[in-house]
Amino acid sequence: MENNIFALHQRLVSGEWKPEPYQVFFVQDPKLRRIHKASVADRVLYQALYQALYPIFDRHFIHDSYASRNFKGTHRGVRRFETFARKVTKNYRERGFVLKCDVRKFFDSIDHVILLRLLRQKITDPKLLDLLEKIIGSFETASGKGLPLGNVTSQIFANIYFNEFDQFVKHTLKARYYIRYCDDFVILADNQNHLQEILGHIVWFLRDTLKMELHPNKVTIRKISQGTDFLGYVSLPYYRVLRTKTKRRMCSKICVQTEMVRAGKVTKEHFDTVLASYRGVLGHCESKKNLEHIGRLINEIYLKW
Repeated sequence: MENNIFALHQRLVSGEWKPEPYQVFFVQDPKLRRIHKASVADRVLYQALYQALYPIFDRHFIHDSYASRNFKGTHRGVRRFETFARKVTKNYRERGFVLKCDVRKFFDSIDHVILLRLLRQKITDPKLLDLLEKIIGSFETASGKGLPLGNVTSQIFANIYFNEFDQFVKHTLKARYYIRYCDDFVILADNQNHLQEILGHIVWFLRDTLKMELHPNKVTIRKISQGTDFLGYVSLPYYRVLRTKTKRRMCSKICVQTEMVRAGKVTKEHFDTVLASYRGVLGHCESKKNLEHIGRLINEIYLKW
């Protein structure tokens, strides 16, 4: 390992380093995703770059960007949404609305030229910029576009890229109640027509400035009282529930893991860890019925053992 790190260092110093080919595989999470895994040596480098870039750029991000950031994440994002919902509706006494959007093929659509321009705004070292250009250019979904799912650098690059949109929404559109997690975002307001007007500006900015589009089937404006499916939970006035598809997927995975234990492909200790993680997910919502259902399923499994 030590020799490999010294060899990597030498290639970087000499300028001879270039990304090795990616290993491609698919995961179901919940939809099928194509993952590109870098070599071990490249992953070491990418992690080091991530640690170097994060403090430079993160302090310029808005507070309510919750993906791939320290002390953020889905659960904090959901809690923030519910705080905003209470403020907009005056603790659910008045009507409020939420605009919910999803960017179409987010990682595939990131433009390399635009991303490099944004990186150059904060980084001036020519060697570092050359290194970043090699990494960005190592992957394409179309000419000059795309970032690989699987690279830790893609996480920070995506936040740098979409920070332009965050700043536009907060400072140009003056959207007070805005939350984003990766390519999903919501804006809350007490006026439906205002959100419809904002949507027009959003479509224009994404297309004109970032060369992106919203997913046509994933743009909605709903009453807050109807419940909002965001970050894995459905948030309703005064409580939240687990998304139905998540519950079904959870039960399915428990059954699959059970068969893997029986076949000797995973250990019972691993299975117990999986169950603990699911209980943790359920612990963040009103989940008495879900817990009872999962509990019955688990008891049936243990009785068979």
